[in-house]
Amino acid sequence: MNEAMDDSQARVADYLDDKLQTISDLDSLDALLTKITSQHGLLKQQLDDAQRHLHDAKQSAHAHHAQLQQRGDAFQHAQADIDRRLMVITASETSDDAVPRFEAVLDTLHRLDVANGYVELLSEVHVLSKHAQAQLQTSNEAALHPYKQLRALHTRLTNLQHAAEGAAPQLLHHVDSITQVLRTKILDAFSSDLDVVLKKIHWPTPKANIPSQLREEWETAIAKLLDLQMPELQGADYASGPVDKVKLPAVLFPLDVLVQPLEMRFRYHFEGDRPTNRIDRPEYFLSHITTLLNDYSGFVGDHLQPVLLRHFRGTDLALDPVYIDAMSAFITALLPMLRTKIGSLLPKVAGQPQLLSHLMHEVMSFDTTIRDTWGYDGGYGIDGWKGLSWEFLVQGDWFGRWLQVEKDFALSRYQSIVDDPDFGDLDYESVDPNATKPTKGAIRVNDLLETITDRYRPLTSFTQKLTFLLDIQIAIFDKLHERLSSSLDAYLAMTTFTGRTIGGVTKEEQEKLLGIEGLERLCRTYGSADYLEKAMRDWSDDVFFLDIYEELQDRARQANSIGSMSVADVAGRTSKSVEGDSDSGSLFDETASWYARLRERSANIIIDRLNNNVREALRPYRHINPWATLSGSSSAAATNLSPTAEIDPLLTHLTTTLTFLSRVLASAPLRRITRTVLATISSTLWDNVLSRYRFSTAGAAQLHTDLAAICRVVDKAVGPGVAETGLQKCIEGAQLVGLPVKGGNNQAVRTPSSTEDGGDGGEEDWEAWGGADADEDGDGDDGAPVPRKANIGDTAAGDVDLGLWEVEKRLFADNQSARDVLEALGLDVLSETEARALLRRRVELAG
Repeated sequence: MNEAMDDSQARVADYLDDKLQTISDLDSLDALLTKITSQHGLLKQQLDDAQRHLHDAKQSAHAHHAQLQQRGDAFQHAQADIDRRLMVITASETSDDAVPRFEAVLDTLHRLDVANGYVELLSEVHVLSKHAQAQLQTSNEAALHPYKQLRALHTRLTNLQHAAEGAAPQLLHHVDSITQVLRTKILDAFSSDLDVVLKKIHWPTPKANIPSQLREEWETAIAKLLDLQMPELQGADYASGPVDKVKLPAVLFPLDVLVQPLEMRFRYHFEGDRPTNRIDRPEYFLSHITTLLNDYSGFVGDHLQPVLLRHFRGTDLALDPVYIDAMSAFITALLPMLRTKIGSLLPKVAGQPQLLSHLMHEVMSFDTTIRDTWGYDGGYGIDGWKGLSWEFLVQGDWFGRWLQVEKDFALSRYQSIVDDPDFGDLDYESVDPNATKPTKGAIRVNDLLETITDRYRPLTSFTQKLTFLLDIQIAIFDKLHERLSSSLDAYLAMTTFTGRTIGGVTKEEQEKLLGIEGLERLCRTYGSADYLEKAMRDWSDDVFFLDIYEELQDRARQANSIGSMSVADVAGRTSKSVEGDSDSGSLFDETASWYARLRERSANIIIDRLNNNVREALRPYRHINPWATLSGSSSAAATNLSPTAEIDPLLTHLTTTLTFLSRVLASAPLRRITRTVLATISSTLWDNVLSRYRFSTAGAAQLHTDLAAICRVVDKAVGPGVAETGLQKCIEGAQLVGLPVKGGNNQAVRTPSSTEDGGDGGEEDWEAWGGADADEDGDGDDGAPVPRKANIGDTAAGDVDLGLWEVEKRLFADNQSARDVLEALGLDVLSETEARALLRRRVELAG
């Protein structure tokens, strides 16, 4: 305590030292004492409040504890009383034995309660049923109200049964039986009323009409049947369920009555031994249904449509065309007889492929007619009516059998096409004269594939359409591609040294393979691949295949299943774009690319074969050397220069080859191949003639004549200007080495003739270059254009007259001077280096 007092005194001392530091601070001592007294009073009041709250809390805690103890004692007494009473009731010695016995009693009471509920429910059901039947004896309309109550009770029980996981199947069955019996009796009574009206109008005559005196009776009979069916229609949800187990819409009761005599007529004609009941003519009974629609559409629209509109207006069914549209309801009523007929016919034709294929084709055609002509959607909204074919192919599981039938037919037809003797013959008549000619086999295979497309085009199932595409169409494309590719491989094997040795190809056969017959064989593959590739590109723009491709992309993006195949597998056989977001792909991308590669490979082999033949044909020409001769020639002799004999093999080869190709290939590939061949000719002549030998003016004139002969042959087969473009380098080279020694106006049509010492005393006629004829009409002796560029035949030196020495001086001066003189000469292809090297081949400049 002393320590506490010391601490308090120390704190007081510190406080006073803090507040009274100077003499002037003593003046505020009274205020300081007043403040301290006020704070002391406030703290004392807070302390009193805290003590009072503490006292109240302790009293509340004691009271709560006492209450809990009291409630615990009461619970113990109650539990002991329950145990005692339970043992007395169950005659048990202990409470553990009494509990199971008591639970059994409670379970019995619960079952009795449930049974009492069942009895009360059954009593209500029987009361409603007896009341409805009693009313039915006096008034059909009066029986409808208790039936609707019974129907509502049945609907509630059905819903509760689903919620209770099938707890009371016997009860539900009993109530359903009573409801159906009553429904049948009322339906028969209402149907009889409608039959009375129908007999009065002599139904089912196509020209039946409802007179004004029967209109009220007609509308009343229809309305009663619709009232009877309304609870069933409102509780039905036929458009929901698994995609392959879709329920069918209900047939309206009035339509069922109307269709009964039509069904009897249908069964009379298409069941039994009637001539119209033919297993191979399903179109008979299908067209009979379309005839009924045409015959009775007027009656249905005039007399049934207004009643349906009045009855269903304002209800949820008003938005369902299968009920509110009279023709749709009429079609719905006619379809069951077709389902029965087709269902009985399918097992009979299952073992006969042609009949099964014909049946499914006719059913799909019928579906298309119902959808397109009559606008029937089956009440499925934007999804549309899938058709009877879908019901049997998917729900009836007939698709696998039908697919196998169609696949066997397609493959057998394909095999018969490829086995036909004229399979590989080029077809010159079925395509445009200016187009590449395919083989007859390729055209027939394309026709077969288009027929297959028409067979499965009406299908509504995406999976089925994709299965047809992959298993039949693309499979046939693959088979034909393999066959064409094998044909190319066989050709290459027979034309190689190893293939000739192992295969035993004779020399005569070898010559044929390297000649026109071999070229025709290559063109068959090229033409077939080109034709089918274009066909696939055209198919890719077809709306039918575009829809399949878009659906395929959507499923790939959503990672949905595509039948039994993965997205990667389908993309590998259709288009790699399926796996991406590109919109530029198409359904036949992969297959078309295979045929494009086959076409390019065929074209490359054709080019290689032609280039080899051209090099072989130029072999004699490369070894002659008449180019440096200095013998003069008269103007007439120069004009009448003939091609050298050694160029004849090339001219003969080009004539036969290009003439054949011009008949087989379109203009674009023909020109492409020709340009490549001309490039080979140009490089061969440049390397082995122009760059190898020395030239005089006469030699250059002879070379020009040979080039002109090549151009005439090529232009005649391919078209004007092609040869001149391809041989331009050689033509310019011939022009350069054939420059006249002297320039000037007098040398415009004459070139210096050679002398023994290479002087410039004589001149030889420019007519040796074809200049005279070119001046007149631009043609040579036989009408073919002289090979030249920029009017190369008009003068020896373009638009200006330059002699050999002038050109030589300017060409070797510097690069700019060389470019200027080449431009003046009209030589566009030759470079300065090539021109200098070539001009050195001139005999006058050789030494």
